Amino acid sequence: MLMLLQQSGSPRNVIELINGIFSRPDALAHPQDIIQHLQSLSIVWAVVFMIAGLVCLLNGYNLHRWVIVAAGLIMGLLAGYYVGQKINAEYIVAGCLGVLMAVTCMPLMKYAMALFGGLTGAFIGANAWTSIIKAAVHGPTAEAAASNYWIGALMGLIIFGMLAFILFKFSVVFFTTISGSTLIIFGVMALLIQIPNWRQPITNSISAHAAILPILVLVPAVIGAILQHTQKPVASSGGGAAKK
Repeated sequence: MLMLLQQSGSPRNVIELINGIFSRPDALAHPQDIIQHLQSLSIVWAVVFMIAGLVCLLNGYNLHRWVIVAAGLIMGLLAGYYVGQKINAEYIVAGCLGVLMAVTCMPLMKYAMALFGGLTGAFIGANAWTSIIKAAVHGPTAEAAASNYWIGALMGLIIFGMLAFILFKFSVVFFTTISGSTLIIFGVMALLIQIPNWRQPITNSISAHAAILPILVLVPAVIGAILQHTQKPVASSGGGAAKK
């Protein structure tokens, strides 16, 4: 067990890896950077990504309270680690902020969902903007136009953040399927590029166009949304799921 944990990589590496991947909103449209980060992800963490992604993708709405609290914890850890580096106390700040955000999400579930729904919309909007621009515009102007990805991110943030107050279930399904699909794709990629004979073909295929990775994330997300829509809600003791 100790050897397995040692092979999985330290938490510091995982936190920095996630911060590196999502350092820009249109991360999926830059597959070369993602592949470079995923090469340092261990097999154990890749499997963890896949399992967590499958849970979110297939059963995200029924478990949405746990998913939102876990998302708050992770966001607090990432933000706290970044802030804590400034004062050389990254673990303390990350732990405190992670617990604070996780606990805060419990009584403010709908507002937390609005936050995560808006951030997911911004993520989709930024990647859609960059992918479409690079597909439609060629030449030196393509990069300049793609650098305005913040326009797509802002539109997604506003639209999906507001939808969380109007269509709660839609926002939960949207957030959990996109998050789950992204984790699954990253986990699968990290596993496949560990195989020497597959590393270069996969890298070339995914890096062929900026729209390939967003499409790979979108397809499982749509399938997960259909499956979640057909599921019967799990009744809770307080009826919270039914009221939502």
